[in-house]
Amino acid sequence: MNRRRHPMQPTDPRIRAYSDAHIRTLLAELQERGRRFGLVFPSATTDKTLDGRVLVCFNTAPASTLLNLLTLLLDADREHPPCGS
Repeated sequence: MNRRRHPMQPTDPRIRAYSDAHIRTLLAELQERGRRFGLVFPSATTDKTLDGRVLVCFNTAPASTLLNLLTLLLDADREHPPCGS
């Protein structure tokens, strides 16, 4: 099954539903899942909330970038599960 997804935009109103704590949890998941692919974001954290949107602090990326990266990693895990799975 190959569904075509569109990346979440920084202006997507759904971003406002994510709290600082929720974004921190997603950052931890990104760290964990990214390690398998050699992606490391040691200083990634939340920055501040601007106009109801939590900003992520890794090269001034919005939270939508975090969600899009996480979606890509989840898709990669589904397509190529780790050995022993």
